[in-house]
This record gives sequence, structure tokens and C-alpha cells, in this order.
Amino acid sequence: MRFMEARVKAGIWVSMALRLADIGGRSGAVLRRGDPDSGGILCVLRGREGLVVLSQVRDAEGRPAWLRSTGPVPVEEAVADAYIERQVKRDPDLWVVEFEAPDLVPPFEGKLL
Repeated sequence: MRFMEARVKAGIWVSMALRLADIGGRSGAVLRRGDPDSGGILCVLRGREGLVVLSQVRDAEGRPAWLRSTGPVPVEEAVADAYIERQVKRDPDLWVVEFEAPDLVPPFEGKLL
């Protein structure tokens, strides 16, 4: 039997992630506010070698996970911006949050696919 997992509202999740970044001594900022209740989330990790955009997804078992949407290696800012722009056109409720992440590790725990 599969149990339904309670989903955290997007606005609350973003606040939590920004707090974790702050606690870890890294800056974070909301680049775009989406729907506070049910908006999807893109996380931009700004590293030493470029940017990685993580998209909020579900794994095969339905659990929350993160996908490296811009690929396995860091990309230039223009590439990340173009990806984000395409996603926002598809989903106007989307949140975009950026974190300083020299090591390209997000400030929050989550399964990376």
C-alpha cells in the first residue's frame, strides 16, 4: 500500500532553504516568486566553475528529489538563464531560488538524480 506524503507549501520550503543556506554561511536569494502554495521550484547553484539548475521532481517511488536540469556539468549563466526562461513560460507558478554554492552542493538535503 502506498502512503500519500504530505507536501510542504512552496513558499514555506523556500523560506526553509534560505534559512539553511544562511545557517551554513552561504547566501541565497529568491529570483522569482511563484505560487506560495503549489508552485514548483528551480534552485540555481552558483559555483566556482559555473551554474547548475536543479528542478524539483519525484523519483520512481514518488518521493521528492532534484534533477540536474542543465546537465551533469556546470554551465554558463546565459545557458542557465535560457533554461529558466523556458521553464517559467511553461509554468508561471514556478519559484526560482539561487544559492551561493562554490562546491555545487545545495544547502538543503535532498536526493539528486
